[in-house]
Amino acid sequence: MEAPLERSDSPHLFSGSTLDGYTSGVWHASALLADRVKAVRQPYSGAGVAELQEQVDTIDLDRPLGDTGAALHEIARLYLDNAVWFHEPTYVAHLNCPVAIPALSAEVLISAVNSSVDTWDQSTAGTLIERRLIDWTAGRIGFDPGADGIFTSGGTQSNLQALLLAREETLAGPAGDRATTIPKLRIFATTESHFSVSKSAGVLGMAADAVVGVATDGTGRMDPEALAAAIDDVRRDGGIPMAVVATAGTTDLGRIDPVDAIAAICESRGIWLHVDAAYGCGLLVSRRRNLLDGIERADSVTVDFHKSYFQPVSSSAIVVRRGETMRRIAVHADYLNPRTAAVPNQVDKSLQTTRRFDALKLWMTLRTMGAEQIGAMFDAVIDRAHEVYLEICDDPDFEAVAAPTLSTVLFRYRPAGTTVAECDDLMPRLRQRLFHGGRAIVAGTTIGGHYWLKFTLLNPNTTMDDLRSVLDLIRGIGAEMTGERDEAAAVMA
Repeated sequence: MEAPLERSDSPHLFSGSTLDGYTSGVWHASALLADRVKAVRQPYSGAGVAELQEQVDTIDLDRPLGDTGAALHEIARLYLDNAVWFHEPTYVAHLNCPVAIPALSAEVLISAVNSSVDTWDQSTAGTLIERRLIDWTAGRIGFDPGADGIFTSGGTQSNLQALLLAREETLAGPAGDRATTIPKLRIFATTESHFSVSKSAGVLGMAADAVVGVATDGTGRMDPEALAAAIDDVRRDGGIPMAVVATAGTTDLGRIDPVDAIAAICESRGIWLHVDAAYGCGLLVSRRRNLLDGIERADSVTVDFHKSYFQPVSSSAIVVRRGETMRRIAVHADYLNPRTAAVPNQVDKSLQTTRRFDALKLWMTLRTMGAEQIGAMFDAVIDRAHEVYLEICDDPDFEAVAAPTLSTVLFRYRPAGTTVAECDDLMPRLRQRLFHGGRAIVAGTTIGGHYWLKFTLLNPNTTMDDLRSVLDLIRGIGAEMTGERDEAAAVMA
């Protein structure tokens, strides 16, 4: 009889016999990160693509360093020294937030235990914690008991799953067979809706013109009368209305569609209503909760906790009003989640199979800080957006698009004598020069055919003085670039 093989623990695998190495590695990583963050004074180093590409390309991945400490110091040089720091108060570009420390503590547990919350026998209590958080979120939305949902990788995946559920719900009705029905299905959204709506339609095998544009009311919000007319037109032409996507927090203007009025139209016509609240979900715990009136009438809602709940990426969810609709996409495998299973298996409801226990981050944050503090932090950035908008309006060197609803402000540098065409040419180049300076980062977008800079505020520690310093940077760069342009024109003349 052969002798049994002896177990030989690798010093680099997490286990009870390698805890010294684990604690040392985690301590070393956190200490190195802390040292870097202490030294951070601006959101970016200013390094360009070519410079960073050369640094990355010089690393020989087939020659390991053999030591975690050495690898950490190498990655600190490659990554940390050139990371974009969202906690810096002059980072005001995209929907990236500074993250809550309780959630970072949860990340340590999530990564080491490495639970996969697809089946009960891989996650046990993790499954129950995630389900409890879905119930909590559903309650905040205003859904009755019986609602359900699942954590996802982000708003794009949540929107995709919502539209998949809408498709399956529509196909379950008297519409006809799939092959002839799917090309007729239509989704209604505005041009302000997230690009993932159109992407999802393509993934779902729908027609190229499946997304029907609905007019806005002039402020960027969906016009309910235009929606009703668009639905009636589609039906008249032989199309099948499948879903309406209302947005609670558009990416550029932060607008919130009139959900209550839209819900009434959807209910009267028997159409699935999805509310994309990836950005505006923070209002669920805010003193401005009334801005989401009507959301409880939606069939599905997207929430991104990694935006306005200050969670590390990724932390998102789709929540549905009627839990039974989630079962329309369930697929069972005997080796994983058999139909006869007597325990809860989250993969029954998820587009993903292997899935991180991201819900633990939100759990830790709620148990440490509480929902009221999260809401107060989101309210603070909205307050700041209104303050900086008023200051921009009073500054003769700048102009703004419109008063904010949430925490985005669209504006541009346009001193007296600058034409619209000159401004449209200058703004994207000014934004790039600002980025490569590294002291501040702003976003940019096109509205009405014209280019605008954008403040996206998600850091409650950003003050008006911080924002004034960014405006002064923009003013200085703009004046410098305008002078360069005028000099070049004079030479050409």
